[in-house]
Amino acid sequence: MSLAPRAVLVHRTTEYEELVARHGTHGQAAFFLRSRGRAIEEVAERHHRTRRAMAEVTAAIPLTWRQTQVERADLDRFLFAPEDVVVVVGQDGLVANVAKYLAGQPVVGIDTDPGRNPGVLVRHRPADARTLLPSVLATATGVSELTMVEAVADDTQRLLALNEIYLGAAGHQTARYRLSLDDDRGVVEAQASSGVLVGTGTGASGWLRSVWQERGGAGPCLPGPTEDRLVWFVREAWPSPATGTSLVAGELGAEGRLTLTVESERLIAFGDGIESDAVELTWGQTIRVGVGGERLRLVG
Repeated sequence: MSLAPRAVLVHRTTEYEELVARHGTHGQAAFFLRSRGRAIEEVAERHHRTRRAMAEVTAAIPLTWRQTQVERADLDRFLFAPEDVVVVVGQDGLVANVAKYLAGQPVVGIDTDPGRNPGVLVRHRPADARTLLPSVLATATGVSELTMVEAVADDTQRLLALNEIYLGAAGHQTARYRLSLDDDRGVVEAQASSGVLVGTGTGASGWLRSVWQERGGAGPCLPGPTEDRLVWFVREAWPSPATGTSLVAGELGAEGRLTLTVESERLIAFGDGIESDAVELTWGQTIRVGVGGERLRLVG
C-alpha cells in the first residue's frame, strides 16, 4: 500500500524571532532597533504576516495527507521522502536553499511578503494553497523543470545548486588555479582572480546578472531557467607574467564542463551563497562544473 503524500513546510526563522532570541525580550529588541534608527513594529508586522501565512497554508493541507515542518537551518539533517510535496513558505532564496536536497519532489513556493520579494520562485499567495495543494499531484498541474548546476571534485565531493556555484578562495581573496574547458581544444590558462561564478537561468536573476551588468551586458547571453545551458564568469582576473585573462566568460551546454585545477593551499566551492556548506579543495585537486542531472520541479 502506497503512503499518503506528506506536505513538508519549509520556513526560516524571522528577523523578529532572531532579534528576540538575541536580546531576550521584545522590549530589549525594540530598544536595540531604536538606537539604530529602526522601529520594531515593521519587523514584528512581517513576523506576524509570515506566521499567518504558515497557519493558512497548514490549514489548507488535505486531511488525508501527512505533514511536517522543517526550518532552513535544519535542511541538511532532514530526510526528504519520494512521496513528499515540498511547500516553501517565505522568500525566493528559501527555494534555492532546499533545492539541493531534493530528488524530483514537487515544490510549491508561497510568498509571505508580496512586493518585498521578487516572487521568481515563490509564485503563489497563501490563499492559493487551498486549491493548489490538492491538485499538485495531478498530471495536468503545470510544473517548471528548472536547470541546476553541479560541481564534482576528483575526490568525489559533489555540490548541487539552483542559482550558481562559486569557486574561489575563502573570504573572496585572490584565488590561484588553472582553468580549462572541455570544448576548447585543450586550452588551459593559469589565473589569479577573485573567483569563478557558474550559474543557471534561475541564477540569472541574481548574482550572475549583477556581474553581467557590470560588464555592460557583454559576453554570453543569460539563459532561461529551463534551458540546459549555463554561463560562467571569472571575477577580476589579474594579468601577470604567470597568469592570463583570455578565458573570463562563456557558456556551457548540456554536456560541457569547466574544469578548475587548484594552485593554492585552499580553495572552496559553494552553492547559492551558502558558504557554510562548502566543498574544500587543496593543491592539485580538480573540480568539474556543468549542468546537473537533477531538475527542480517548481509548481506554477
